[in-house]
Formats: sequence, structure tokens, C-alpha cells
Amino acid sequence: MNTNTVMKFSEEDIIKNLKKIDGWTVKDDLLSIYKTYIFKDFKDAFTWMTSISIESERLNHHPEWKNIYNKVVVNLSTHDVSGLSKKDIVLASFMDQEFKKW
Repeated sequence: MNTNTVMKFSEEDIIKNLKKIDGWTVKDDLLSIYKTYIFKDFKDAFTWMTSISIESERLNHHPEWKNIYNKVVVNLSTHDVSGLSKKDIVLASFMDQEFKKW
């Protein structure tokens, strides 16, 4: 088996891995997770998004997100597997670590 193969999480995997990330919610269909980050202002929100974009490129895993002034709403899903995978947990964890800087 190719070690670069991304595997879709089972429901058990989702429950186990959701415990590793704080404040993320799994959607009812179990296909994605989401979280809202609140910043002091637009500049902080956009600066955070820029730092995330650099890591997203490195990971080749890109969030679906929306920015409205100081709020960033993030939705993560692995499109290659039509659901959740380790890629989502890794990126969510990075986002949370970066957010601690604000």
C-alpha cells in the first residue's frame, strides 16, 4: 500500500480524533468539521489566515473558509476521500496553535 494514501475516517476514527482538537464540531453527515475563530480586528484575522495558507500549501490541504471582519469560519474536509481524514486533524491542530498567538 502507498504510504501517501489518505484514508477516510470511520465514525470511530472521527470520535477518537475529535478529542485531539479543541472546539471543533463535526457536521451531522460526518463529512466535515467546523470552527469559528474570533480576532480583535480584520488585520489580525487576515494575518492569521495568511499564516494558515502557507502551511496549507505545504500540507497540500486547503480549508474552506469565510472571513467577515474579525471572524473566520473554517470548514475542513478531505475532498479526495469525500469525508474526514488525518489531514483535517493535522490542519485543525495547526490552526489552533497559530490562533494561540492572538
